[in-house]
Amino acid sequence: MGNVERGESVPGIRFQNTQTGRATSGSRPKLGYLGQVSECWQELSRAQKGASKSAPAYSRYVNRRIGRFFAACAVPLGITPNQVTAVSAIFTFSGVALIALAPMSVAVGLVVAVLLAVGYALDSSDGQVARLQGSGSLAGEWLDHCVDAIKTIALPLSVAIGLWRHGIEPQWLLIVPLAACVIGGSTFFLMILTEQFRLRLGGQGVSKDTGTSGSLLRGLLVLPMDYGVMCWVFVLWGWPQIFISVYGLITVGAAGFLLLAMRKWYSDIRTLVFAQKDA
Repeated sequence: MGNVERGESVPGIRFQNTQTGRATSGSRPKLGYLGQVSECWQELSRAQKGASKSAPAYSRYVNRRIGRFFAACAVPLGITPNQVTAVSAIFTFSGVALIALAPMSVAVGLVVAVLLAVGYALDSSDGQVARLQGSGSLAGEWLDHCVDAIKTIALPLSVAIGLWRHGIEPQWLLIVPLAACVIGGSTFFLMILTEQFRLRLGGQGVSKDTGTSGSLLRGLLVLPMDYGVMCWVFVLWGWPQIFISVYGLITVGAAGFLLLAMRKWYSDIRTLVFAQKDA
């Protein structure tokens, strides 16, 4: 959902929700649409929370800002966070469907990349919309995680289907997207599980591990885990052998990240368990 939690609002700004008729947080009268967009952008920029130390570079420096722009445009129109999530899902799963069902061409790859990238930016927007409106809820966060979970599995499966339909040779290369499916699904589940265990044991969640030290280098090192990079890899979809080579490298990188992360997460949980026993 990006880097803004749905349960927190930005102080000092309110916009009317055109669907409910309620003010969404104090009001500055007679601002036109562009003025409201500008004010939303400024408020989000001032209130933006620190990104996770492990946030990949594209997600942190590109996608986050695009999502902020979408959020600033959406709030004055009274668009709700759940509606942003729904639009994000439409863009994302339209791209997924094209991968599986459309011809394997340069044009299709470019369209897929744009659809996935816009869907990802909107995925960063829903929490920022909730923050501006003060309308965050656990139900909304649950919906957002549902879309993310399905996307994590559906995207590599669609790659496997698309490559199979177009007769990729040798066929054992289909192992690559299937492995990506296992790795992505495992990473998503274990990250959420670790966060819940940390919170239960009195630690902080994975998403709360924020900071700026070494952030650019760290962000570049975890680029294989960056979903934004994955989106734009599909510009290579019209050249199957090049695409599968790059996709394979990203999959190997993601596997390495998962192994290292599992070791760290297990160590963190053990430390918290022992600390709780000693308390």
